[in-house]
Amino acid sequence: MVRFTARVAGLVQGVGFRDYVRTRGRRLGLVGSATNLPDGAVEVVAEGPEPACRDLLHLLMTGHTPGRTDRVEAVWQVAQSDLTDFRRK
Repeated sequence: MVRFTARVAGLVQGVGFRDYVRTRGRRLGLVGSATNLPDGAVEVVAEGPEPACRDLLHLLMTGHTPGRTDRVEAVWQVAQSDLTDFRRK
């Protein structure tokens, strides 16, 4: 199990981006969150099997999401097992 935290910049607030991430994350069997940041970006935290996490990160990086993704910066970590669902914050 792994976790990544990604900062997604672009036109990602007010366009259904967080709901999209939550839905995709749940379909992939992941737990985590999608949170609006004050600077207009969205922070995505996802945890679960590495292949599923890579699939979600790939979706974020390819820009096949609501709005417009200009940049994605991700940091990988060992899973912390402190999440129980995929939430939109």
